Amino acid sequence: MTTVLVVDDQAMVREGFSALLAAQDGIEVVGVAADGVAAVTQAAALRPDVVLMDIRMPRMDGIEATRRIVEQSPPGSVHVLVLTTFDLDDYVVEALRAGASGFLLKDADAQQLTEAVRVVARGDALLAPAVTKRLIATYLETSQTPVPRSAELEQQLTPRELEVLSLIAEGLTNQEIAGRLYLAEPTVKSHVSHVLAKCGLRDRAQAVILAYESGLVRPGG
Repeated sequence: MTTVLVVDDQAMVREGFSALLAAQDGIEVVGVAADGVAAVTQAAALRPDVVLMDIRMPRMDGIEATRRIVEQSPPGSVHVLVLTTFDLDDYVVEALRAGASGFLLKDADAQQLTEAVRVVARGDALLAPAVTKRLIATYLETSQTPVPRSAELEQQLTPRELEVLSLIAEGLTNQEIAGRLYLAEPTVKSHVSHVLAKCGLRDRAQAVILAYESGLVRPGG
């Protein structure tokens, strides 16, 4: 059972997302919050697997709430799925830096929302295709954190790990990577873990950014 905390300052949105998710098999909505302060408190008390997080809210926005929730939780225990719109790319970048595991457009339908929750709950990054290219471009323009270039990555990672990182950047899940490389899924999971550990990455979302920022893969390439 995947547990979810729904955070949005609009009551109708909270109730709508909660109802949609509660109707799905294997998903339980354990709480709701109307702002970032309540979200941090609820996340600490309820320990949900996924926090569905709005960005613009009173008292504390979703970016700061994401940062605090990730900081107060054991590594990998909670995944924040940020709801965004086309005109909020700057906020999406900041949410990524704060520790968000995925991004979904607010106009997503019930199937897309449900699948997004399941994707991030199992530890995969979720970047909505409609915003991924702009997200990457914006991040590269604004990032001030030095990261290894592709030549340094080649020294850090094995050829197979580089392949896996490239496919993570394409948005493929472990199962899809396994199919592409003709490997067992547990083997892929092991490679992913090695990539994250060797590169000092928190999760797959950071791995996606590293792959682009290092030049290993290129937007549209």
